[in-house]
Amino acid sequence: MYNLAVSKTAKPIEFRGSALADLCRFPVAVRREAGYQLYQVQEGGDADDWKPVNTVGPGVREIRIREKDGAFRVIYVAKFADAIYVLHCFQKKTQKTSAVALALATQRYRDLLQELNS
Repeated sequence: MYNLAVSKTAKPIEFRGSALADLCRFPVAVRREAGYQLYQVQEGGDADDWKPVNTVGPGVREIRIREKDGAFRVIYVAKFADAIYVLHCFQKKTQKTSAVALALATQRYRDLLQELNS
């Protein structure tokens, strides 16, 4: 288990839509790993295993977690000054990310942009 104190300079995390509830349904070991990876992002670093998801939007990234229970993803954007926004959390069932998961993350990203610009 990770015992981490978030520094005063760490960005807060905001979960969009059902992302937090979805993350809470992950197995315990995966939740812990996702928390640690998000902590690294909060502190200004990168997750250990990530890739850009430009199809969702510019600056959007995906944390990739592989455990014995399968492959899990946390899609987030950290380019905004106020917070890190977690757009979607899900378990991958196939080699390719589902169109439904990408569409949901894309819609949450668009909604976020609209809120930030209003």
